[in-house]
Amino acid sequence: MDTIRRALQSDAQADRVVPPSGFTAQLTLFAAGAMAFLAVFALAMSLAAGRLADRWGEELARSATIRIAAPSDQRQAQTDAALRILETTRGVQEARALSDDEQAALLAPWFGQGLELAALPVPRLIEVIETSEGMDAAGLRLRLAAEVPGAVLDDHSRWRAPLVKAASRLRLLGWASILLIGAVTAAMVTLAANAALAANAQLIAVLRLVGATDDYIAHAFIRRFTLRALIGAAVGMVLGMIAVFFMPRGGDETASFLTGLGFQGVHWLMPLLIPPLAAAVAFMATRIAARRTLESLS
Repeated sequence: MDTIRRALQSDAQADRVVPPSGFTAQLTLFAAGAMAFLAVFALAMSLAAGRLADRWGEELARSATIRIAAPSDQRQAQTDAALRILETTRGVQEARALSDDEQAALLAPWFGQGLELAALPVPRLIEVIETSEGMDAAGLRLRLAAEVPGAVLDDHSRWRAPLVKAASRLRLLGWASILLIGAVTAAMVTLAANAALAANAQLIAVLRLVGATDDYIAHAFIRRFTLRALIGAAVGMVLGMIAVFFMPRGGDETASFLTGLGFQGVHWLMPLLIPPLAAAVAFMATRIAARRTLESLS
């Protein structure tokens, strides 16, 4: 970073080497701004996916369901028996049988409102909330099999793993997108720097004749393009943060990914790293492009 700071130091004579406006300036500013805007959303998506993976993993890991699939005349008795077993099961914080209205609400998306459970062979559901230590699912299954033959324990493990894996992959995709955005920024800055160097080939030749070194000439291009990337990325970052701030928010009861897309707490400070990183990318890209082009013009 100290090298970049020295590169950004003003030099009026060297700045005359690089045209202050034109196609290369517009391309650099636009590319840096657009990539910073997209980087804010990629960062927000990655952080939201991480929160989603943690929430799904924690909530599903601490919950289980018992289905009482018994004849209607035995269902209540077996439900009561299962609840008594759960009362003495270590690691169970809370257990309760869902009411008919709650079960009807769960089936409403498929069967519509006003469903009569008596018309369907719907098993009675028991919601089980575990303590932080967790329960012995294998031992509980054995007790249920011996005392409540119609009970089936579902500890959500088959649902939890794919959901957490999908959210983790989405988080990885967000970070990969940020790296890809950095690569595209470097490519665009390199293209702009090469165009500026080629357009000023005659001026560079004259500067060499009067004793200017390649380091002096390269410094002018590096400074100008690094500043352009920094300014463009700062504008894009601000616009991206404003857009994320006005994204719709869901309540605590919703697990929707889109309504949870945003920053929370100290994560609002993370986009502030985007402009310095964009400047660093532009610095390296322009430095490499300037060295190569100046060597080819020798």
